[in-house]
Amino acid sequence: MRRGIWGVDVRSVDTGAALFMLNPDRLMMPASNMKIVTLAAAAETLGWDYRFSTTLEARGSITHGVLHGDLIVRGNGDPTISSRNDRAEGVFQEWIAALGAAGVSAIEGRIVGDDQSFDEEGLGAGWAWDYLQYRYAAPVGALEINENSASLDVLPGSWQGAPAVLRLAPGSGLTLRNRAITGPPGSQDAIEYRRRIDRPELEVIGSVPADAGLTRYFVPVVNPTLYFVRSLKDALEAAGVTVSGEAVDFDDISGGLAVLPPAPPHVLASTESPPLRDMATVLMKVSQNLYAETLLKALGASRGGLGTAEGGRLAVRRVLSGWGVPEDAYTMYDGSGLSRYNYVTAALLTTILERLYRDPRHREPFLATLPIAGKDGTLASRLERTRADGNALAKTGSIANVRALSGFVRTRDDEVLAFSILANDFAIPTATVEYIADIAVETLANFTRR
Repeated sequence: MRRGIWGVDVRSVDTGAALFMLNPDRLMMPASNMKIVTLAAAAETLGWDYRFSTTLEARGSITHGVLHGDLIVRGNGDPTISSRNDRAEGVFQEWIAALGAAGVSAIEGRIVGDDQSFDEEGLGAGWAWDYLQYRYAAPVGALEINENSASLDVLPGSWQGAPAVLRLAPGSGLTLRNRAITGPPGSQDAIEYRRRIDRPELEVIGSVPADAGLTRYFVPVVNPTLYFVRSLKDALEAAGVTVSGEAVDFDDISGGLAVLPPAPPHVLASTESPPLRDMATVLMKVSQNLYAETLLKALGASRGGLGTAEGGRLAVRRVLSGWGVPEDAYTMYDGSGLSRYNYVTAALLTTILERLYRDPRHREPFLATLPIAGKDGTLASRLERTRADGNALAKTGSIANVRALSGFVRTRDDEVLAFSILANDFAIPTATVEYIADIAVETLANFTRR
């Protein structure tokens, strides 16, 4: 680390004493440790019981089993409608049952996705362009399904040298360019894919062994709203509900809706997400970027406005200013930490950690979200068979040339310490940087004042 830099702050949350500082006020890129900031502001502003809601509405009359008009899905950002815990299937089955209860077996109209609670900026400022083919950089939207990522299946062709067989889930908005071939049996799987930045095209290159089975990748979709409503239309038709119109984004047809009769739509179903305390477990333990970006925009909409990243940043600033955090202690551009424009200090992170720990409203729900060393989440394979194993609770962070680890650990004296360890600007192997940070946490777990 001679050419890199550390920012470290360690303090006792029991006594408030500073135990160790190394560049604690130096602005550094936090990677996913930015999620600590986002979640803290969301918990303080929205509360741990906050839920997103999605409604299914009929626009038109229902006669003889036919909805003469559009079926509208209106969302405010629920990121949990996905294959995780089969929630997407459950929600769609709930809506199909609601249509049945309303006597609807056919729709003479469109499936319309109303995403007006968020703006149209799906990607975060400062995201590297070469992130965009990976699911961790999926665009955010007011309607989200399967975490806004579509499956890409790769299979070998019929003979060695034949083109590989590709299957991309419908609704992704991407066109495929297949430059992958079938390699010899027993050869290495060397499939790569990349997203063009000048057009919605996914190029697949490399080779797949002739004796390989199906390999599944996940790629971000172009338009989350269209992906949602097309998925819903497919589910309805699979359940026997015929739909004569297309699945469309409200933004593309809003003029057409405006000339419809002004009668209010009929709400068929309203679905709520799990509470923030549950969503935050996925956010932090898995380090799910889409959840963080969605929360940032939900913060922006929390005062009745449009959900924007800038509105979210202002909401975060209100919370941190109320906690006495100086404005020059951080620069925030996104909610997940994927942006390379983000900067925080180690002292900022320990200040937030200490604040959450000491507040009885926040302590237990926040601690429950953090990965446990040697046990789960992004720390499952770190600090095993040390005194920190099962003891340290911390959020990891990782982007190119950045590693971060911030959280809590108990000493041999049962004293609770808050720590933040940030590493930037290094050119050595990342495994070495993580090893150094882990040794530091292990040292804290072994610390005793006696």
